[in-house]
Amino acid sequence: MLVTRPLNKILVLLLPLLLSGCAADWGWYVVNPTTKTGMTNLRFLLSGLYYTVSLSLIAILISVFVGLLVALPGLSQKPYLRRINRVYVELVRAIPILVLILWVYYGLPQVTGLSIGVFWAGVIALALSDSAFQAEIFRAGIQSIDKGQYEASHSISLSYTDMMRFVILPQAIKRILPALGNQLVYMLKMSSLVSVIGMQELTRKANELVVSEYRPLEIYTILVLEYLVLILIVSAGVRWLERRMKTDER
Repeated sequence: MLVTRPLNKILVLLLPLLLSGCAADWGWYVVNPTTKTGMTNLRFLLSGLYYTVSLSLIAILISVFVGLLVALPGLSQKPYLRRINRVYVELVRAIPILVLILWVYYGLPQVTGLSIGVFWAGVIALALSDSAFQAEIFRAGIQSIDKGQYEASHSISLSYTDMMRFVILPQAIKRILPALGNQLVYMLKMSSLVSVIGMQELTRKANELVVSEYRPLEIYTILVLEYLVLILIVSAGVRWLERRMKTDER
């Protein structure tokens, strides 16, 4: 219901545009599902959905793990550990994600001597870029927990690891869940940049179809709708998870 309502509004707004386009010299026939050619083109465009979703999910999982590891030194009382956190975050955030994708794909194999495919190059670049933002999200979330929770954990002799695992992180994750959801949406959108190194995701498929059909407006309109539907579904899922976690608290 949360997804269908926005989609209905979007379709109502787009319907006059599509109808006027059919009357003019537009080529909606290339994505018309009632024709064989249109259905073939639509299937070709949708074939990149698997790589977009899998790339984004793997990258976000890695970035969350790395971000948490980077965030913990930033909470330390030792200045040199906080300095490590700050240098990593500022350095990674300063690099444009497109530049990082190109460097990982073309530069990292020369530095390490390892051959990296386009998929894992995209995963590494996206995860590395996002990990700096995740580190700041985790740091802010952990610092928002009341100090009484730390004192209570120490009073029952919990180790630092157990305190973080059973007391602090479960509370922090509930608070930062909206920010984590935003980062997943951000990751889905930024995955389109991996098309520059040949990743066969949604944007790359659209670019290839434009080259063969010469109808950029119609094809990129479908691409916009693909991302729109995908992100609306993810956003609805995040909101459902937020409500579920609030219900569990009661």
